[in-house]
Amino acid sequence: MKNDKMIFGLHSISEAFEAGKEIDKIFIRRGLKTEQTDAIIREAAERCVPVMHVPTEKLDRLTTKNHQGVVAILSAIEYTRLDQLIPMLYEEGKAPFLLLLDGITDVRNFGAIARTAECAGVDAIIIPERGSVSVGGDAIKTSAGALHRIPVCRVTSIPRAIRSLQEYGIRIVAASEKAADLYTDVPMQLPLGIVMGAEDVGPSPDTLRMADAIVAIPQMGAIGSLNVSVAAGIVIYEVVRQQRLQSSNS
Repeated sequence: MKNDKMIFGLHSISEAFEAGKEIDKIFIRRGLKTEQTDAIIREAAERCVPVMHVPTEKLDRLTTKNHQGVVAILSAIEYTRLDQLIPMLYEEGKAPFLLLLDGITDVRNFGAIARTAECAGVDAIIIPERGSVSVGGDAIKTSAGALHRIPVCRVTSIPRAIRSLQEYGIRIVAASEKAADLYTDVPMQLPLGIVMGAEDVGPSPDTLRMADAIVAIPQMGAIGSLNVSVAAGIVIYEVVRQQRLQSSNS
């Protein structure tokens, strides 16, 4: 990892926060606890930046510089606050079309999903601060630059984000291979949030409980599941199809 993608040292990281730098994650030496580290952790929590407590050896592998037990990885994109984005979309006269990714950790899948989402007119992608992909150069490259065009919101958890979106009148539809309803049989009018989960487990149980509807993509083959980027594209473009049909009939 290049040093220009990292900040190390307590003072430097505190200054980065003050300057409004976008930080992807922070590593703190396990057992290190000072007023400065406490302040960094509080600021990170407010900005939904994940903090990991790691052995010194991990920090030494990241940099040979004097890191003082703290290393921050800079983000390749500028995150958008969800609580600011939704009112802004409504003020612009838009019915929000959102994509929530619950547990997507593969960089290439994430980039491919972002590319599809941007092409389909999705207003924003929402990811959790923990258990999610790190948005770096590989993701941006795979997205063909879409991640520089579509807002990405980082939240403390997907279920909490769903609750907040529902308070704004946004309906949530989650995709799960265990669902009884097919994705083509469920109305998906805007405002809407689509939830996609990891290929092996799908959205978390808490996320599924919060959803207004759960849909499945029919599978006739022997392989257990679709690639998540393919599945996301199928569901996203079903939303587009339904919107176009509604417009032509109105």
